Amino acid sequence: MLNTKNFNYKYQDFSLNIGLLLWIAIFNTYHLTSNIWLNYASCILALGFCLLPVLVFSFLKATLKNILTRNRYVAYWCICFFILLPLFTDLAFYLQIAKLSHTVFISTALAATSLEMILIANHYYQKKVKHIKWIKKIGLEHAVLITIILLAATISIMAVSSLDNPIYQRNGFRLVGFEFSLKALWFNVGTFLGFFLQFLIMYLCGYLLFLINSRLLVSKILKEKGLLIYLLALSTTLALLYPLLAQLLISLPINTVFGRNIFETNPFELENALGAFAIMLISLPVVLALQWGKQNNKILSLEKEKSQHELDLLKQQLNPHFFFNTLNNLYALSLQKSAKTPDSILQLSELMRYTIYKGQEKSVKLSQEIDYINDYIQLQQIRLQKNLHFEFNKEVTDDQIEIVPLLLIVFVENAFKHGIEPAEDEASLKLMLTANQTVLFFSCENSFDPNENTDHKGIGIGNLRKRLELLYPNRYTLHITSIDHIFKAELKLQLT
Repeated sequence: MLNTKNFNYKYQDFSLNIGLLLWIAIFNTYHLTSNIWLNYASCILALGFCLLPVLVFSFLKATLKNILTRNRYVAYWCICFFILLPLFTDLAFYLQIAKLSHTVFISTALAATSLEMILIANHYYQKKVKHIKWIKKIGLEHAVLITIILLAATISIMAVSSLDNPIYQRNGFRLVGFEFSLKALWFNVGTFLGFFLQFLIMYLCGYLLFLINSRLLVSKILKEKGLLIYLLALSTTLALLYPLLAQLLISLPINTVFGRNIFETNPFELENALGAFAIMLISLPVVLALQWGKQNNKILSLEKEKSQHELDLLKQQLNPHFFFNTLNNLYALSLQKSAKTPDSILQLSELMRYTIYKGQEKSVKLSQEIDYINDYIQLQQIRLQKNLHFEFNKEVTDDQIEIVPLLLIVFVENAFKHGIEPAEDEASLKLMLTANQTVLFFSCENSFDPNENTDHKGIGIGNLRKRLELLYPNRYTLHITSIDHIFKAELKLQLT
């Protein structure tokens, strides 16, 4: 079955570039009055040829990241955007697939490069910046407040910079022009501070309505009392606040500078009420999204705690299970007064050290897990009184890849407990491990006597399934078969 979630993430950048291509084609078509669809199609074809290197690269991006080293990936990226993209931009213009100017093709190439930079910045933010503690604490409400402060400061700088420009004089009042002058700001610091405080008060009035809507009307009344009571409470809040806020705003001296006469303004004008209502209405989707986000984060946090608790319980079941099996082995050796007993105890201590310390880590190197399996099998072979045909075939391109600890040993332990140990005659155990940067495959095949085994899978396999669901959801396959006295378990993990 097609995994649509992985598909969407894998081809996300490609989809966004297709969207960019379509919008540019739309902007070059919307003003036409004839042959609209034909021109639209030819525009897509021409611009698609222009962006062909980018489209191919973005389509293969996820695959390239997996199979290439970092330096080679950067080299491919540079070739795509700095060599192939300019080349195809010129070719698309000279081929004249559509009657577009050279400027359109250059702008399209620059837009695609800008989109790539935005995606890179967003990836860096998601990986690095987003997890910085002080950024995580900002939240939406604080982000809105910071934006308001920056907006008030920006408009105040523009207002001061355009004070002496006659272009922005209208009927005795000044307009705020799109001007930035550090010199004007330096010589009018007091004016700037006055403008900044008054603009800030204006925007904070809207922010106050936003907070009331967020923390009281939506989170309490709408959530607990329903839509009707919410609308009535909203009406009451507006009736109480809008005349007061309007009186505050029309009393600001800045109105006489930028075009509002306080002596002719009534704070009870319904226009002021509509403005306040518009703020509430516009902020409602934002507030609902904020409330949903908080609730969703709580649910995710609870699910994560639940999963971690379940995982801890499974580890507590797994470790004693292995420990007691191994103690039984040593007990058998001690009854035989075997000279191998001291070495076995020492080997057991190494195994238990790995189980206790490495087993609590989130991941270990594959080489460590392989060594652990080899040590375990060697310990088991010390006490066996029968011949064991043992094979361990490995095809590992990189044994430094990270996997969850104590996964593979479950199969081996299960093979000894339910297949090899109860066997009266010789037994067999065949292990196979193949691994690369993206996929790990492990196979455990052992002989068993069906007359001696009523539940060959044991508690270990059951716990393993639960751990896989928690640690590799939708990224593993586990097949278990039992044919002709041979029990076989196969595990495949998607590591990335």
